Amino acid sequence: MINIKQTFVTLLFFTSLLSFAEEANTSTTAGYISEDLIVYMHSGAGKNYRIQGTVNSGEKVQLTGESNNEYSEIITDKDRTGWIESKHVSTKPGMRYVIADLNEKLAIFQAGKSDITQQFNEAISEIDSLKSERSDLQNSISALNMDLTQTKSQLKNQDTSIKKQWFFNGAIVLGVGLLLGLILPRLFSKRKSGMENWG
Repeated sequence: MINIKQTFVTLLFFTSLLSFAEEANTSTTAGYISEDLIVYMHSGAGKNYRIQGTVNSGEKVQLTGESNNEYSEIITDKDRTGWIESKHVSTKPGMRYVIADLNEKLAIFQAGKSDITQQFNEAISEIDSLKSERSDLQNSISALNMDLTQTKSQLKNQDTSIKKQWFFNGAIVLGVGLLLGLILPRLFSKRKSGMENWG
């Protein structure tokens, strides 16, 4: 009696484990309802089961992977579980989702294009600013070169004037020296002659 109970408990335990493992391995995949259709969702795999509602064409659903009698079990976006004919469901998205996805990608592309255009315009503006700064620097360099040339010319003229002044000063000193050299001996000779006459 004890062995029967133990065997029954063991079988029940393993059955529970297998059931839990099956539930854990069950995963849903994305599915889409066929276009241009309003599909009835039943409580079981067949038309003889109660209708739970309708699923709109193109609507995205989750496929549980369960199928029977050409019906597939689905989960709607409102978490309703039911069965619809397998021919009305596909793993490929309908045109509504394709167009929405393309519109989203187009919007992302346009946003990226707008960013690139803005960066390009900013780069052009920066290049223009650098060109303007370069032109200003070139003008400043030209002005400095002109100032330097004028300064060199002024220094050269001043040097020439100083040399001329030295030359004139030297000539004056030389002239005065010559005059003194000619006049002083005569003055001394006259004075000497006068003193001799007095004596």
